[in-house]
Amino acid sequence: MKKKAFWIPLIIIVVIGIYLTTWVQGAYNTMVVEDEGVKTAWSQVENQYQRRLDLIPNLVSTVKGYTNYEGETLTNVIDARAKATQTVIDPSNMDEQALKNYQEVQNNLSSSLSRLLMVVERYPDLKADRSFKELQAQLESTENRITVERKRFNESAQQYNILIRKFPNNVLAGFFGFHPKAYFQADAGASKAPQVEF
Repeated sequence: MKKKAFWIPLIIIVVIGIYLTTWVQGAYNTMVVEDEGVKTAWSQVENQYQRRLDLIPNLVSTVKGYTNYEGETLTNVIDARAKATQTVIDPSNMDEQALKNYQEVQNNLSSSLSRLLMVVERYPDLKADRSFKELQAQLESTENRITVERKRFNESAQQYNILIRKFPNNVLAGFFGFHPKAYFQADAGASKAPQVEF
């Protein structure tokens, strides 16, 4: 009889231990999957911003061939592009301030591009140039892609943040070093994707 009394608590402890181990493993693995989803979404955002950065030298070169007195505007675009290429975020350590700085640099580049493209209005031959029209279409497409990828990133970050903030996952997230991810924020007064007009 004493042997039976000894085994019952031991079996209960083993079953509870197996259950807890399985639960912790499942919760941890889910957090890893969601974290990797955020990193993947971030890489797509970066790909689209890089696509835009790659278009700028061709755009500047095309505009430069048609304009005579727009050196300052072109220089501003080139400088903004240079700053954008130097601003990098580590997706595994992304906080609100880093994302805000990144977004500010990208917004400055967008603003410089907008000023450059307003200059184009003074040059009808440039607006009619086939290369310029192709660059215009690619730039518009890229701006739309950036908007889509930023939205996907925010959705992925939201899903991850919800997962790690729910109880009891929040205890495990803190223990294993999972931290909330920042979101892209709309610019003050912005309610739609940037418009590129020629």
